[in-house]
Amino acid sequence: MVSRRDFVKRTSATLAATPLAGLAMSTPDASTDASPRAPELWLKHAVRPVVISDYSGWEFRNGGTENAVQRAFRLITEGKDVLDALIAGVNIPELDPTETGIGYGALPNADGVVQLDASCMHGPRKRAGAVACIEGVRTPSLVAQAVMDYTDHHLLSGEGAREFARQMGFTVEADLNTDTSRRLWREWRRRVDPEHWLDPKGKGRAPKDRHEKDPGDTDFAASAHRVPNAEWESRALAAGRSMVRDGLVREGSFWGTINCDGISPTGDICGVTTTSGLAWKIPGRTGDSPILGAGLYVDNDVGAAGSTGRGEANLYNLSSFLIVEALRRGMSPKDAGMEALKRIKANTIESRLLNSKGNPNFNIRFFVLNKRGEWAGVSMYHAGETKFAVCTENGAQAPELEPLLAGGPED
Repeated sequence: MVSRRDFVKRTSATLAATPLAGLAMSTPDASTDASPRAPELWLKHAVRPVVISDYSGWEFRNGGTENAVQRAFRLITEGKDVLDALIAGVNIPELDPTETGIGYGALPNADGVVQLDASCMHGPRKRAGAVACIEGVRTPSLVAQAVMDYTDHHLLSGEGAREFARQMGFTVEADLNTDTSRRLWREWRRRVDPEHWLDPKGKGRAPKDRHEKDPGDTDFAASAHRVPNAEWESRALAAGRSMVRDGLVREGSFWGTINCDGISPTGDICGVTTTSGLAWKIPGRTGDSPILGAGLYVDNDVGAAGSTGRGEANLYNLSSFLIVEALRRGMSPKDAGMEALKRIKANTIESRLLNSKGNPNFNIRFFVLNKRGEWAGVSMYHAGETKFAVCTENGAQAPELEPLLAGGPED
């Protein structure tokens, strides 16, 4: 992490003197890597650099000393391009096999294949790139950046994305599973289809006894063959959620995804989102993460927003674009994020997506940054993963997300 003395020296050497009076900055809480607040800085455009992400940007270090927001912030203050810095940050959890929702070792699709999505947006250059359903590349965020830099396209998918990565010099592996992700996939298959995928510890029991393990869950007695329809999806999702409840899978890894956005001292804004998508999804499923305006949106004149959680809700509502447009109208980051959550709540009307209170039975989180360097993290519920990550000159911190609704998605 860059020292405060170096930070002041670097910024004051290149930026005009403009006071920071009136800038709203959140106060670090107990979950912080911070020393006392630095002296007031005088920066061009009155912007303190900020990096914001979901909790994966705080939790994972891949054996190193920095997490994603710390690395990205350090590189920004050293003068690196904002998007380069953010992608260098998210490469940490992408390459960390203990983060099973992103990159290498992520939870695979229903066929046991790891398929990854990513997008990036460069605010000053008004450029973007993305990949969907790419296999074999541990860092899809870098491939998305290559799409942005070397093609006229915004999105490559599937085999085309993988072949593009190969042509660009990326290492393409046959399988991104680890022993952990493969073991969890086998357990998920057993819970979806216990008539054909047996519990190694209970093969001698009758089928009805095996069902007694999860009496509150959907009937998982399925046919031997996966049929990609609503009924199968319901069983698959219920099996995954039961594994979250049993502590086998982190809630954050079940939905996957890290979004990371940042602003430089000169007010340049960029963002990146990278994910393995919903765990054990139907092969080929593409969520919100690689779709501009859904899982990520950046306008260098306004701000940035990204998300984690149920991608289908973001796709239907174009939530990140909605948030940035709310910022454009003068809303605060918190209020803009809450507006998107309210829109999702209003548009969620199918009974299969509602809990006993008539509210969405899923969580979703937004990370919002405006042109002034103000930020917020909001969620549908204060449940599961309840914190996010921010790094400023005060250090990295993990504030609490602010929820729209009380209780939890399964109430």
